[in-house]
Amino acid sequence: MRIGPYNFDNTLALAPMAGVTDKPFRQLCRRMGAGMVAGEMISADTRLWKSAKTRRRLDHSGEPEPRIVQIAGGDPEMVANAARLNVECGAQIVDINMGCPAKKVCNKVAGSALLRDEDHVKRILDCVVRAVDVPVTLKIRTGWSQNEKNCVRVAKIAEQAGIQALAIHGRTRACMFRGQAEYDSIADVKRVVSIPIIANGDIDSAQRARDVLQHTGADALMIGRAAQGRPWVFREIAATLSQDTKFSKSAIPTNAELRDIMLTHLDELYRFYGEQVGVRVARKHLGWYCRNRKDASTYRANVVRVETADQQMQLTRNYFERVDDRASAA
Repeated sequence: MRIGPYNFDNTLALAPMAGVTDKPFRQLCRRMGAGMVAGEMISADTRLWKSAKTRRRLDHSGEPEPRIVQIAGGDPEMVANAARLNVECGAQIVDINMGCPAKKVCNKVAGSALLRDEDHVKRILDCVVRAVDVPVTLKIRTGWSQNEKNCVRVAKIAEQAGIQALAIHGRTRACMFRGQAEYDSIADVKRVVSIPIIANGDIDSAQRARDVLQHTGADALMIGRAAQGRPWVFREIAATLSQDTKFSKSAIPTNAELRDIMLTHLDELYRFYGEQVGVRVARKHLGWYCRNRKDASTYRANVVRVETADQQMQLTRNYFERVDDRASAA
């Protein structure tokens, strides 16, 4: 897939997720096969950028090109100014968030709340595209509610404004993350615009990825929650889509590789956040890694309660030593 001057290694994107897709997780997902990653959503209100949390979200130092930032806001000039400032700091693609369903975002008439006013969508997109000389992309949902699906009209507005790629989550704002994503709406959009379309929502396996591509005709896929605790989902899907049987056999990590993935991820979290914050952030990732492992309940109960990096690392090493001992005994 190509966006502006940038060619991506494959057609798999990591969905921007606030509180999840920090720099350590983005780097991990790249290593695991994600072709495109974007930073966590940041507010267009620059008065909020002084917090440590936002400063970390703005940090893309050392990341490979293209560096992608995602901005949320409802005021056209404010969003445009935030885009300019990010480009000055090294952003190479600016993504506008009109898909976030969170109440605190929608109450500020940002995120998916913007879909209720198509004229305002146009004002924001026109303003941002004029403000920067890098590609601008857009993330949306299918509409505000089942009775207010307007993703086809919004897609046409986006294409006319100069948006260079459009990601669509196959749910309305009213759906939040409940129920099943639907892909008919994404297929409808793909039929009427020529810009790249990225399908998002419930893509959690290679088979689902293949089915969604076939059903929608999308140019790429965006994966979010399925990558939490399972970042190798990207290489699983990439192997299947490429029909690389040799790669497919090694797509799911062995216990030894999973141990190394987790230990490396922990180390990068501590380096990025500092030990105190890093240990707290690591807890949710460790919980996700354990989610589908039947033998990890005791390890999980302990590792999410300890207070130091050394304890988290040692408990993780001990867990995999026990796993290996049981495998040898069997």
